[in-house]
Amino acid sequence: MTPPKTTRGLLADSATVNGYKIGSLAARALPGPLASAAASMIGLTLAAGMRDKREMIELHLKRVNPSLNGFALRQSVQQAFDSYAKYYVESFRLPTMSKRAVEAGFSIEGMENVSNAAAMGNGVILALPHLGGWEWAGRWLIDQGYKMTVVVEPIEPAELFEWFVDLRHKLGMTVVPLGPKVAGAVLKALRANEVVCLLCDRDIERTGIPVEFFGETTTLPAGPATLGLRTGAPVLPVGCYFTDRYNGHHAVVRPAVPANRSGRLRDDVANMTQLLAGELEFLIRRAPEQWHLFQPNWPSDPGY
Repeated sequence: MTPPKTTRGLLADSATVNGYKIGSLAARALPGPLASAAASMIGLTLAAGMRDKREMIELHLKRVNPSLNGFALRQSVQQAFDSYAKYYVESFRLPTMSKRAVEAGFSIEGMENVSNAAAMGNGVILALPHLGGWEWAGRWLIDQGYKMTVVVEPIEPAELFEWFVDLRHKLGMTVVPLGPKVAGAVLKALRANEVVCLLCDRDIERTGIPVEFFGETTTLPAGPATLGLRTGAPVLPVGCYFTDRYNGHHAVVRPAVPANRSGRLRDDVANMTQLLAGELEFLIRRAPEQWHLFQPNWPSDPGY
């Protein structure tokens, strides 16, 4: 049984929720250029106050590019915090933005992979790393008429999680929390030929498939490959990057990961997940400074 929270704990939870709500209101109230400038200031503040996260980002960036050192490494770390802050500011603003405004700065490479997959009728699985402005790409797809279900990690406090769920509902997304009911909800969405988005560069429960990922063994979630093999839904690796243009985003949709049935399902899932790991590496290497992975992700990471 979970012990009841103390008054101090409840007050801290309330302050956290209110902080996000106030930040959201401020982001929407500011003109776009000022909101972008505010995101940069937030990134500087976060980087200055979160030493453990800076060290973790350094480790991850050096996995992507072992030659990063000195000033170049510090600059990339700061860019990761700036990108993370920009992601939040943009997510807060998205529900009130028009379809035209979202479209204006958006470009996409490989959209035919999505349309061709949807034409097959088995649903579409988008497999994403925590990279750039993925919420923006999701909103853009919804504006094109696609129905979307997203699987998200529950966060504490519960009130904050519900607030984020409501934010995504306003974008047109169906939100499914990671947990015992997720499989049924996702299968239902795929049977309805919806797009299902799975962030899959981090194995939260650490029960996934061992893979080589940036030169070191770790695990990645088995979900994308398992769903693809069982349902026939194509698994498309996707990245969405911030660009230098105002409200600029560029999405890259890769061809479907080969879903070959050659033996036991477990072996096929393992083979497909390793292929997906290679695709995630490709997407992340295009802009590693936009990779928002602040948690330990490999067994050698502190705190794993």
